[in-house]
Amino acid sequence: MISLAAAAGMAAVALGLVVSPGPNMIYLVSRSVTQGRRAGLVSLGGVTAGFAFYVLAAVAGITTVFTLVPALYTALKLGGAAYLLWLAWQAVRPGGASAFAPRDLSVDPPRRLFAMGLVTNLLNPKIAVVYVSLLPQFIDPDRGGVAAQSLQLGLVQTAVAVTVNGLIVLGAGGIAAFLARRPGWRRAQRYLMGSVLAGLALHIGLGRTRAAVA
Repeated sequence: MISLAAAAGMAAVALGLVVSPGPNMIYLVSRSVTQGRRAGLVSLGGVTAGFAFYVLAAVAGITTVFTLVPALYTALKLGGAAYLLWLAWQAVRPGGASAFAPRDLSVDPPRRLFAMGLVTNLLNPKIAVVYVSLLPQFIDPDRGGVAAQSLQLGLVQTAVAVTVNGLIVLGAGGIAAFLARRPGWRRAQRYLMGSVLAGLALHIGLGRTRAAVA
């Protein structure tokens, strides 16, 4: 059983990551604004399935694999950092659009929305870093099985992320309408999102995070 301090620490990490712009937020917002709340919630279902995959991977001890093959973990970090930098450039480049701006996206059926939400989360470098590098730091071998603690910590992270993302989906339309009437705010939101994404990319790519053995 994890301690209250470990649960609170994991919740704080999860909250900090989910409120910062990233692939999940951009996808959920774009779908919610373009296709409505229902599409956003279906997409969130796919994102949640991605969290479930990472939880099961943590329970299975995937961090051990990355510890035994450091080059694989390095490739994951650098690839994820490059992807975040690309998203940052898309946000701040001349003619770039806000994540809350209506887009000319095709109307996808629920199955595709779910699948895209799943794939977006599976390829999300922020979530990979959480489970490979940060989650093991909250595990205390003296408090029982590592697999059980990994499961509990993963459920804490998932609960926080799904709750916040759900609120984002429900509020995306209102935020989009607010920004549509205020070009200055929309421009500021783009540059803020680009700055956060670039900073996160540098932190992931250059940070000396460790993959602990589960």
